[in-house]
Amino acid sequence: MHYGPNARRDFLKTAGGGAVCGLLLDGVLGKLAPVSAAESSLPAGSVRLEPGIEPLVRLLEETPRSRVIEEVASRVSAGRVGYQEVLAALLLAGVRNIQPRPSVGFKFHAVLVVNSAHLASQASPDADRWLPIFWAIDNFKSSQARDVNEGDWTMEAVDEPAVPDTHLAVNRFRQAMTDWDESAADVATAALARGRSATEIFDAYADFAARDFRSIGHKVIYLSNAYRTLESIGWQYSEPVLRSLTYAMLNHSGEPNPATSDLDADRDGRVNRERMTEIRDKWLDGQDDSAATAEMITALRTVSSDEASRMVVEQLNRGTSFRSVFDALFSAAAELTMRQPAIVPLHAMTTTNAIHYAFRTCGNDATRRYLMLQNASFIARFREAAKGRGDLADLRIDTLEAAPDWSPDSSVEEIFKQLGQDPGRAAAQLLAYLGGGQSASQAMHHARRLIFLKGTDSHDYKYSSAVLEDYHQLTPAWRDRYLAASLYKMRNESERTTPLVGRIREAIGA
Repeated sequence: MHYGPNARRDFLKTAGGGAVCGLLLDGVLGKLAPVSAAESSLPAGSVRLEPGIEPLVRLLEETPRSRVIEEVASRVSAGRVGYQEVLAALLLAGVRNIQPRPSVGFKFHAVLVVNSAHLASQASPDADRWLPIFWAIDNFKSSQARDVNEGDWTMEAVDEPAVPDTHLAVNRFRQAMTDWDESAADVATAALARGRSATEIFDAYADFAARDFRSIGHKVIYLSNAYRTLESIGWQYSEPVLRSLTYAMLNHSGEPNPATSDLDADRDGRVNRERMTEIRDKWLDGQDDSAATAEMITALRTVSSDEASRMVVEQLNRGTSFRSVFDALFSAAAELTMRQPAIVPLHAMTTTNAIHYAFRTCGNDATRRYLMLQNASFIARFREAAKGRGDLADLRIDTLEAAPDWSPDSSVEEIFKQLGQDPGRAAAQLLAYLGGGQSASQAMHHARRLIFLKGTDSHDYKYSSAVLEDYHQLTPAWRDRYLAASLYKMRNESERTTPLVGRIREAIGA
């Protein structure tokens, strides 16, 4: 692929740093001092964005972190730029400036979190709607600074002469991804973006996004989040986003070519390509079976990644519904966060969210089977990875009991106060609250609001957005336990409100 490590640094030398803000002359983003032609050009070979969004992206890129919230807020408050434009610029600034290597994580969370912030914003009351987006802008500036320190990578323009004809794009892309060929995949991606449908594109990516366990699920997380954000901002912005996604999915830093090697991260994927053919033809017509879900949850505490996917095949062939299979996968991931409320179990949750979204969105039957099997294998791998980080507490989601002394007159706020003192009791209180017929929406709104006020990390947004979405994906037999178990990794009332909240509110006049 064609990406330049020093383009941003070279540009700053050329443009004299802050002078680039003078690019915003179009009347949409405000009137600033004019600049010379030399100052208004991007570094040679850099990817160019849509003319309508480029100035706002440049504002995010070049404004110092100490002023960027205020600069964007002033334009929002004046009605010169809207929510959708800010969301688009935030995603595009991330994909142009932040390299998804050596891992599709760490600093790259500034890109991965954009859709999570958007989901949080959509579900928020008007008074809080801008908080997640402005938090994400500040987070982008932090990641951008880290990227500069690690080499100052910038996405380069496509190798135009090598871009294949549109009718060849899907086959060329699939072959390049199979071969782990970055250059061929990059130009095939450009052809996909320019001429194939969003559905075709998603199906092609879904076949590869969860094929390996590198970067603990971030590849499929990126696919689902990128696609969903593009659905919101418009597919006219898809080419740089998809090129970044391709580059991320082909990441195997420090290893030989996986296409010609037998590496541990790829083995489940290869086995499950064959195993998915063992699933019965009418697997979509199974019956929901809570007992089968419980049986799978129990097994997922001990089985290997190979045994986990084999178990899914057996359950589907016995007539268990795919919904009950996903109940087990969601619940096993949530149980891991009970047993170790830390970074690895958190990613079991966000990865299962992403795979389930891909499963629901993909139109290819074989890929949907494959995604389910890979999800099961991933749960077992997450469990073992968590063990490598510390002990797993002896807690069980299927034996979680509702607090017997919970009063219907008690408030949701009391649960989240208790969370800071005793997460187990808070989970039991939430289970009693939900079992008493109280609306889950109120609890979820409060959990989300605490993320806005107390959250300090991309994972706060990724995790909470996944949990609060997936509650509705589980069957009624398991969803309340799932939400109660997930509480262990949520924010609580006793934590301090982050200073950034006050800064954002002052900037937007809230």
